[in-house]
Amino acid sequence: MSFDHLKDWIGREEEHLDVATAAPLAGLAATLDHLDPPWRAGEIPPLGHWLYFLPKAAQREIAEDGHPHRGGFLPPVPLPRRMWAGSQLEFVAPIRTGEALRRRSTIGDVQHKSGRSGEMVFVKVLHEVSTEAGLAIREVHDIVYREAPKPGEAPPPSEPSPDAVWRRPMVPDPVLLFRYSAITFNGHRIHYDRKYCEEVEGYPGLIVHGPLTATLLVDLFLRENPGARVTAYRFRARRPLFDVHPFTLCGSPRVGGATLWALDHTGQIAMSAELEAA
Repeated sequence: MSFDHLKDWIGREEEHLDVATAAPLAGLAATLDHLDPPWRAGEIPPLGHWLYFLPKAAQREIAEDGHPHRGGFLPPVPLPRRMWAGSQLEFVAPIRTGEALRRRSTIGDVQHKSGRSGEMVFVKVLHEVSTEAGLAIREVHDIVYREAPKPGEAPPPSEPSPDAVWRRPMVPDPVLLFRYSAITFNGHRIHYDRKYCEEVEGYPGLIVHGPLTATLLVDLFLRENPGARVTAYRFRARRPLFDVHPFTLCGSPRVGGATLWALDHTGQIAMSAELEAA
């Protein structure tokens, strides 16, 4: 299988417009179980921009997995599994509720690699979100496409977990996953269709969205530091989390921010993150 043609997508751009309306933020607050959210009043919270510029593919354009058919802006990678591997974000300026938004997206790189787990393709996308005042958020989004798992294949072990100052246990029930899928208009069946997860993708249960875990880690920080201004955030997904097991959000403060991570039910690190705050 050749992947060389996928590099033709490097440099492709697209642009979308939206408005930072309040309704999605109310949905996020409810999903995160807040009556009085700990983020700055009148502003879009860190990672709240993921509630805007939502995909609008017509129903006839949806593939079996719930995503739009491949091709178009993102390269048509011929591997069955697509995952959000991580992001590096810089929050340059606050976005006020009600402001007009513009997002310019560019395919920065496409890399093919072969490893012990098979063929993989890494796609790097640069998103720049602006208001009328100028650039507000710069994000590098890492997407990985992988082969289906081999029978009995287990994820690699992660490094030992550091000591946590903050801990919050989570029970990722199907309602939580559905509500996050709803506010982000995410049709990927791995988050709500248990039969598809188990019989087609070979997972033991519904998968917790990587962006939801990343958002929950930022939320952990804000619960401990209400109203803090987050200036940068980097996270990496290491192992999947499933709705059949609880997991734990962890964090420790450090000078200028915090180190954050999520532990699966076996104590392995499922996501690691670094946060900077003013």
